Amino acid sequence: MTASSREPNIIKPEDIDPGYNWNRPIPAPGHMAVDFEERVNFRRLHNYRLARARNMLALSGLGAILCLDPNNIRYISSTVIGEWSRDKMSRYALLTGTGDPHVWDFGSAATHHRNNMPWSSPDHFHAGMLGLRGAVPPDAGLMRRAAEEIKAILVEHGVAQMALGVDIIEPPMAHELERVGIEIRDGQQTMLDAREIKNIDELILLNQAAAMVDGVYQQIFEDLKPGVREAEIVANATKRLYEMGSDQVEAINAISGERCNPHPHNFTDRLIRPGDQAFFDIIQSFVGYRTCYYRTFNVGRATDSQRDAYKQAREWIDASLAKVKPGVGTDEVAACWPKAEALGFANEMECFGLQFGHGLGLFLHERPIISRLISMENPLEIKEGMVFALETYCPATDGYSGARIEEEVIVTNNGCRVITLFPSDELPIANRY
Repeated sequence: MTASSREPNIIKPEDIDPGYNWNRPIPAPGHMAVDFEERVNFRRLHNYRLARARNMLALSGLGAILCLDPNNIRYISSTVIGEWSRDKMSRYALLTGTGDPHVWDFGSAATHHRNNMPWSSPDHFHAGMLGLRGAVPPDAGLMRRAAEEIKAILVEHGVAQMALGVDIIEPPMAHELERVGIEIRDGQQTMLDAREIKNIDELILLNQAAAMVDGVYQQIFEDLKPGVREAEIVANATKRLYEMGSDQVEAINAISGERCNPHPHNFTDRLIRPGDQAFFDIIQSFVGYRTCYYRTFNVGRATDSQRDAYKQAREWIDASLAKVKPGVGTDEVAACWPKAEALGFANEMECFGLQFGHGLGLFLHERPIISRLISMENPLEIKEGMVFALETYCPATDGYSGARIEEEVIVTNNGCRVITLFPSDELPIANRY
């Protein structure tokens, strides 16, 4: 049987078992496989992700998907060669409806994958390079050759006359694909459709990532003293995360004192002072699965204004958590949060990201995105197996302090389960005096 005459390699949705048992807690088992208990099953994870992508591809009307987004490449192929490659636009992968993914990788990485990934076809790993975001000019022909290789595979699999979905792409590469007669359409939505429901292995990895941040917040709580700089907190937290097994610390926001209002989304060399309100966001990943996890502290003492801001932020979080369950629209969750004008902003665009929800997985922002900016008129349905973060912010009446809280949740069959466990019911006072 030739490749072009094969039936699409599709698994029925009901046969893709995500493996949930909501009667038991989601484990955070550690970093190594053992022989005495089930932990993450990486082959099951690979097969689940690939089956989800194939199914969504079959429903999309596309013949294949070309992925240059490193999150999508990892999702369909279980390959990654380090965070340095994330912004290079060099690696790419192709998934057709009738075959396993092809991956074009950076030089010797292709040989490494052939030698170390026996669950995939060795002849599907290719050395390839598109030009490193223009450092090699398109006139050198790398993109032209890549487009011709892709076209040949599409012809082999009988899908060359169908549209090709692409997630992200440089304009010269798009032109080369069109030059060889390939119609390009948006493939990112198809991949986001695939990635929105996590299986049990993804839930374990997300929970393990959150557990690592639980520990880092204990360290921050102990280190948060007058005279320490925001940058020192970030440096120590980054070091601890890598010691605990993080594969990327993407960003750590550290905001204190007069910098809390308005929220600047960064960190500086500011010195922590007595009575400061300070909040932090730790964005890192474990085996690719990410966290987005805010906590607010006060240093030594707190004013009534600061306590009130924290209490209000907590009430908004709790109200939105209570709404989360399968079948609920994201508009119902967003309605729990104040309008932009109530926080002193002119419109929801200026307030975006302060009262906010976003999916978590191999990327920081997956589905669903929850915000008054988009959810009130374009709601999405919340589904069992989604994982997302909910975050609120409340400025204090003193004009410069502010409180920020974020919880990551797994949507279960009848509600949600919070996996960010560092205590946040009341305002934590670090090094009280």
